[in-house]
Amino acid sequence: MRWQVHSEEPLYTDPWLDVRVADVELPDGRHLDHRLIRTAPGAGAAVTDDQGRVLLIWRHRFITDSWGWEIPIGKVEEGEEPIAAAAREVEEETGWRPHSLRPLLSVQPTNGISDSVHHIFRADSATYIGPPTEGWEAERIEWVALADVRRLIGKGDVVSGTSMAALLYLLTNG
Repeated sequence: MRWQVHSEEPLYTDPWLDVRVADVELPDGRHLDHRLIRTAPGAGAAVTDDQGRVLLIWRHRFITDSWGWEIPIGKVEEGEEPIAAAAREVEEETGWRPHSLRPLLSVQPTNGISDSVHHIFRADSATYIGPPTEGWEAERIEWVALADVRRLIGKGDVVSGTSMAALLYLLTNG
């Protein structure tokens, strides 16, 4: 059952997001006004090391007033390739430069309301280059044992859908 979109009108637009209302026709012929959010893609990385750990940031998200472990991720800038954005975000947020990034997965974390896509890459090592340039992003930056990820998810210490998807993918696919 495919929904038909007849039009979209902007409600609010700024450099970060575009909130719209769409006139959508349901398969039974009814119409509804459906809100949606259009955003630039995001890119991040799950960086592991030879000790079975993953590089994570512990941060507060004011919108949900929650703390949690996340992989480094951020906006892909206009004209930037997702892999370059992922490398940049890891460096800016952690102070570590990832080596040999390769695609891990792409997720659409809120596809019922947003077209946001997150391109996640993987690196098996990184070099410390200094303090993060965006130190306000994280309370802590740590190499966390992959063996602890299930427990952290279970106790609510990983709540970001994109981070959770990437970490669970790492656990199930090595």
